[in-house]
Amino acid sequence: MRKFDTKVQHLKYRVLKEVARFSWAGTLKENLASIPKIIVPGKTPTMRCCIYKEQAIVIERIKLAMGGDKQNKNVIEVIDIACDECPMGGYEVTGACRGCLAHRCEDACKKGAITIDAQQKAHIDKDKCVECGLCAKVCPYSAIINHKRPCEQACKVKAISMDENKAAKINDEKCIACGACVYQCPWGAINDKSYILDVIDIIKGSNDNKDYKVYAVIAPSIASQFVYAKLGQVLSGIKALGFYEVVEAALGADMVALSEAKELTEKGFLTSSCCPAFVSYVKKQFPELSEYVSHNLSPMATISKRIKETEPNAKVIFIGPCTAKKMEFKKEEVKDYVDSVITFEELQALFDSKDIDITTLEEDTINSASYYGRIFGRSCGLSEAVAEGIKEHGIDGFDLKAVPCDGIDACRVALLKASKKILDGNFIEGMACVGGCAGGAGCLTHGDINKVRIDKYGKMADYSVISDAVKSIDKK
Repeated sequence: MRKFDTKVQHLKYRVLKEVARFSWAGTLKENLASIPKIIVPGKTPTMRCCIYKEQAIVIERIKLAMGGDKQNKNVIEVIDIACDECPMGGYEVTGACRGCLAHRCEDACKKGAITIDAQQKAHIDKDKCVECGLCAKVCPYSAIINHKRPCEQACKVKAISMDENKAAKINDEKCIACGACVYQCPWGAINDKSYILDVIDIIKGSNDNKDYKVYAVIAPSIASQFVYAKLGQVLSGIKALGFYEVVEAALGADMVALSEAKELTEKGFLTSSCCPAFVSYVKKQFPELSEYVSHNLSPMATISKRIKETEPNAKVIFIGPCTAKKMEFKKEEVKDYVDSVITFEELQALFDSKDIDITTLEEDTINSASYYGRIFGRSCGLSEAVAEGIKEHGIDGFDLKAVPCDGIDACRVALLKASKKILDGNFIEGMACVGGCAGGAGCLTHGDINKVRIDKYGKMADYSVISDAVKSIDKK
């Protein structure tokens, strides 16, 4: 069974694996020059125009695997040299144009960008076109189409444009670090920085001096990943890497659900705070609604805080599907609780860098969250958990009208209505990724089946009541 959706993911993983392999051995510096030749062996190019360009791109991937540009605070970066194969895009007139007499396209254009030739065919002047799309809407033959680059198409917050060299350029003021462009770029020219070396150093430090224990906090969406093995074997693999204990972020989700339910009933209107990309989107695009974002920390930060309160010397590593978490853990209100973040892609690279075949391991168990905490990993899960939280608090007379937003496009619509006070709802569940966390850019695999896997995982929980799961935390 394939471990990844695409060959681009596999290439990224191969670089991460080699960087990690040498880091474990303490020989990364001496072997940096050999990694490009390991990834691109031989003298015949397989991905680019020449072997030299392939190796040059691998060198840039290595830099990202080692933490990327330290001066760039954004976790998403562009490999300029890898971004040169996509057409510029924009609105174009196709061969479907029939040269009709109506010329609605010409009339619709407010900028005079459309002209008609001697054969009555339409043409678009790119220098005048502002890409409003009005011409495409009125064409009776659908002969005008919008060719967008995959990264631009994927970015729903319009943070990507082209620079003077026609390479992708990220506007950090708009970017919410959701990673949609990372997953959709067919050339792997946009990537998230990796903190895999920091994680290895933390684990090695724990093994060397025993001064602290390293906890892995795993996202609920892990149930939809590593499908070639059993979840219990994944847990054993994490411990085989050197982690002392594996804790469910779903326990943090249980704590958040109860707290957020109470906050909602007290304030009357609220948006969730679990998805860092969504929170960033609210603050950047709808700052007037920032006051309505829940004051609760995310499940990741909430359970990590509890771990640090119980064991102050502990080191906590979050493992999940989310590139935006790599931004969140550096925030002032979170940085004391979470020491680093890696994605499922990076976890796979760690397994293989130490030659750990998780399919051969015995199954381990995990401290169980509730059903509701576990379904946080997919769209609508948080809304269901908040509804249960209101019920368990015994709050009567509050009519929950949840608005689950599956992806940034849906979030935009809900937030726009809320800003105009016409939203038919009092709780916005904001998920930047389509499908929720199970659709995150750091996942190994994506698709509708992930929801089914998460629901199955939820039904395996020891607790059907959120408050029972929360009470169990204090007993551990």
